[in-house]
Amino acid sequence: MLKNKLSLLLLTLTLVLLVGMVSFGRSEVSKAGAASDYQELQLFTDVLTIVKRSYVEEVPVKDLIYGAIDGMLASLDPHSSFMSPEIYKEMKVDTRGEFGGLGIEISLRDNLLTIVSPIEDTPASRAGLQAGDQILKIDDQYTKDMEIMEAVQLMRGAPGTKITITIMRSGFEKPQAFTLEREVIKVQSVKSKTLEKGFGYVRLVQFQERSGEDLTKALETLREDNGGALQGLVLDLRNNPGGLLDQAVDIADQFLSEGLIVYTKGREADAQMEFSAKRSGTEPDYPMVVLINGGSASASEIVAGALQDHGRAVIMGVQSFGKGSVQTIIPLSDDSGLRLTTAKYYTPNGTSIQARGIVPDIEVPQSEIKEVQDTEHFREKDLKNHFDTEGKGENSKKQAADPVDVEARKDFQLMRALDLLKGWRIFQGLKAA
Repeated sequence: MLKNKLSLLLLTLTLVLLVGMVSFGRSEVSKAGAASDYQELQLFTDVLTIVKRSYVEEVPVKDLIYGAIDGMLASLDPHSSFMSPEIYKEMKVDTRGEFGGLGIEISLRDNLLTIVSPIEDTPASRAGLQAGDQILKIDDQYTKDMEIMEAVQLMRGAPGTKITITIMRSGFEKPQAFTLEREVIKVQSVKSKTLEKGFGYVRLVQFQERSGEDLTKALETLREDNGGALQGLVLDLRNNPGGLLDQAVDIADQFLSEGLIVYTKGREADAQMEFSAKRSGTEPDYPMVVLINGGSASASEIVAGALQDHGRAVIMGVQSFGKGSVQTIIPLSDDSGLRLTTAKYYTPNGTSIQARGIVPDIEVPQSEIKEVQDTEHFREKDLKNHFDTEGKGENSKKQAADPVDVEARKDFQLMRALDLLKGWRIFQGLKAA
């Protein structure tokens, strides 16, 4: 009976392999190659037979197959993985922007589970978790050799329940435990505000299904709030872990009227793609600064790279994460899923940012700002019997700018970006005069 089952399993696996070869475009497989494939599959079924017959405890065949697939994909790259039906369902929830959990994006870096970025206004960000933190334990489970999706499943759960994760960070003498309470994470992908009159700010938290639409609405609102036009814009992609490729293309397209946005190269014909900007719907050509940091990954790097290569924006901050690969999600017959790296993407100038990242035009590390009042000097108006101002000079025409809100003033990189935009505007005014 067991032999018949295993023979059927071998036949099924062989058919899957052959169908996979056809669906991915390999119509000409040499006889020698096919024979080798059969031989390797025979080795797999031999091991499966031995485990099924002789292992100390009975193990369901499905668990063995899932484990084999996990191991196969783990030998590829950090972003390829097998998703059980439960995990695949969770992944689909991600892109809709609402789920129960902590609010962090994770990746494998040097085989260590590492935080790419915490999502704003979530338990993770409020607890002080940072990009680059290494997750050593989730509750009592060590993360060594743990797959990303397994870690995600452990950290998600019912709102109101608590979880403890143990973190190692550069500067820590020893690992530290953080206890967080899960919440319903509703990720608002686009946030915007006016920094000063005429100067807008848009923060992209994550690239979700409606991020392009949300950006369009945010820019319309900013224009309405600033007399119908913007003098400059800061696009903040810091700690944005990426998301949907089509949304990255849509967002870059809103600032570019023509030319290549990104292209991909892989082994299959379907992996050779080019995405170009359309003239319709393009924003006015106001000055732009894009902020990036080590938590800016994937789709964020596509947008930053396109705007940098086309000279549409100045990129400011520090080097980005460096994820230059494309993953294709493939649904499987039992409602599980396969996340497979199928291509690498390139910026319009042909640059692959894989493991290198986007290098900013102006490097500005994040720093703490401490304001110091100028109390050491007195001015002419403080002198006794000083002359009053005569007439109305040029300076009297200048209005004091609307004050930047307190939180923004604490953000050193953002203030540098705003200063650059204001300086460009002043310089253009001097040239016109």
